[in-house]
Amino acid sequence: MNLFPKEKTIFKRPNAELIYIENFYETGIASQYFNHFKQNINWQQDHITVFGKTYKQPRLTALYATNDKPYSYSGLTMQPLYFTKELLQIKSDVEQEVMHQFTTVLLNLYRNGNDSNGWHADNEKELGKHPIIASVSFGETRSFHFKHRHITEERHKINLKHGSLLIMKGEMQEYWLHQIPKTKKVIGERINLTFRTIL
Repeated sequence: MNLFPKEKTIFKRPNAELIYIENFYETGIASQYFNHFKQNINWQQDHITVFGKTYKQPRLTALYATNDKPYSYSGLTMQPLYFTKELLQIKSDVEQEVMHQFTTVLLNLYRNGNDSNGWHADNEKELGKHPIIASVSFGETRSFHFKHRHITEERHKINLKHGSLLIMKGEMQEYWLHQIPKTKKVIGERINLTFRTIL
């Protein structure tokens, strides 16, 4: 963990609160984690169904948990592996910051600018009414877009940097959508850890 004070940016928007900590991990530690997860996670590319069409996810994923509860989205059900010691350490670091206990982490590997995650909300039934989602980023900076479902002028973006932490709280998953869009820029890989609690 970075021992220096962490600068927080708080975005208070209608029906939501986001907290962004750019330097949650210092660069050296973040790079170690990136290299470890790139080499040691059992990455897979599953098929998902969106608006009645089934296709390969435009990214690689993996699911880990402290229990055996699966996670389902877009017609896909993932069975978790048990947390590794590295994932448990990051989980502990995040929980100390967020003051919330997580059970599950969904990892995403974005291989290049063509890999993405389209507009969605983390509003699956097993996450509860107003879940807290904590997202740790390692590797290439990617743009995180979020928009309100009903207030058209409420559209924003945050650049998620190497070693950063983004926390989504409140009613965000009920009233907002978010995405990691494709980009035509030539960019490298990004690994994203999204912590959540499966009820």
